[in-house]
Amino acid sequence: MKILLISPAVSKSKRTVKELMMPQLALYILEGLTPEMHQVKIIEEEVQAIDFDESCDLVGISCMTANAPRAYEVAAEFKSKGKTVVIGGVHPTILPDEALIHADSVVIGEAEGVWEKLLEDFAAGNLSKRYHDPAPDLSRYVKKDFTKIIKKRLFSIVPIMTSRGCPYNCDFCCVTDLFGKKIRHIPVENIIKDIQNSGTRNFMFLDDNIIGHPKYAKELFRALIPLKIKWVGQASISFLKETELLQLAADSGCKVLFIGLESVNEVQMKTLKKSLKDNEELKLTMKKIKKMGILIHASMIFGFDTDTKKVFRETVKFLIKAKISTVSFNILTPYPGTKTYDDLKRAGRLLTNDWKYYDHNTVVFNPQNMTPLELQIGKIMARTKFYRKFSFLTRLLGNLKSPVLFAATNYGHMKQSKVERKRFAGLKSELFDHYPYQ
Repeated sequence: MKILLISPAVSKSKRTVKELMMPQLALYILEGLTPEMHQVKIIEEEVQAIDFDESCDLVGISCMTANAPRAYEVAAEFKSKGKTVVIGGVHPTILPDEALIHADSVVIGEAEGVWEKLLEDFAAGNLSKRYHDPAPDLSRYVKKDFTKIIKKRLFSIVPIMTSRGCPYNCDFCCVTDLFGKKIRHIPVENIIKDIQNSGTRNFMFLDDNIIGHPKYAKELFRALIPLKIKWVGQASISFLKETELLQLAADSGCKVLFIGLESVNEVQMKTLKKSLKDNEELKLTMKKIKKMGILIHASMIFGFDTDTKKVFRETVKFLIKAKISTVSFNILTPYPGTKTYDDLKRAGRLLTNDWKYYDHNTVVFNPQNMTPLELQIGKIMARTKFYRKFSFLTRLLGNLKSPVLFAATNYGHMKQSKVERKRFAGLKSELFDHYPYQ
């Protein structure tokens, strides 16, 4: 059997700046789960065009919300050619009935525990509409062909995932819908095996919180130290107040930590249930992290109901003063399945249900204290100001322990800022000009 696995782009023409492309893992796990008797080809549309005349028996498509419309287009094209299409990923997990309109079958949640059964059923001509294992066993080692991943990325970064699940239930996040609330770990020995088999020394841990379970994190970091690798990951800033854990992360090769600050508005911080008391404690914790030689990539969100038009200037001022290495400036996105989506829909505040705009970067709802256009412009200007030359030089002084990495990551964000500004004119006519503002 020939199996084609596809990760679609958001659109035929839109592409991410290569320096900022996130490494893929899901399709390579599927490939590892596939019995060796079958042939597998993986296509990431961000870096490779899809050949709809490709010879194959089964097409598997993985998508999130923003690229779901493109996934459905791809599915329709293959189905028109008589191919069987299976869809999985975050968005189909949340809206399986919608996904089934476009596919022959949908994988809900994780593929471990169901993929091999799906292939057996398909070969027997007995494919089910839905496949779901709510808590698959993660102790089994799944071999991945990392050479394919390395060829498609700058810096030869290999993605690794050590856990699934999140105990938190943030209003705007759908991770628990995909992986559940209980944290489940992949055995440390399996992580080490992946690293040793990869043939590279640069890694990205895709976990939503690499230190969410401190005991496991310490075991993992101690096992990584002899390997002398470099890695980046995502962590909750609350856990990073623990000196031993932070030191072990640094000793194990941590170079960058993605930290979801979300907001520097202290009223909003309390709403988000952040464990830090105020911005002064936040600054001290971030200073402690940088002293370890770890760069901070902060994730900020604009559009909370507590935000006013002052939030853009105040946020950029705080981040530059704290000498944060890099920042993702996001728009609050009400993903389907989240409380935020349900609340905004109930209040009649959604502008559109065209999923291609649900991408962290586009306003799809009416904010409380400004117009959608003001929120969109404010977000773009915040990003532009943060990545201007004066800001770059000011922040460089606080990141001299890793100047090359600092410069490289900032360069990628500067390029993406230009792409975003060019996109704005088209976005305004496509979306905002068609909807009444508050």
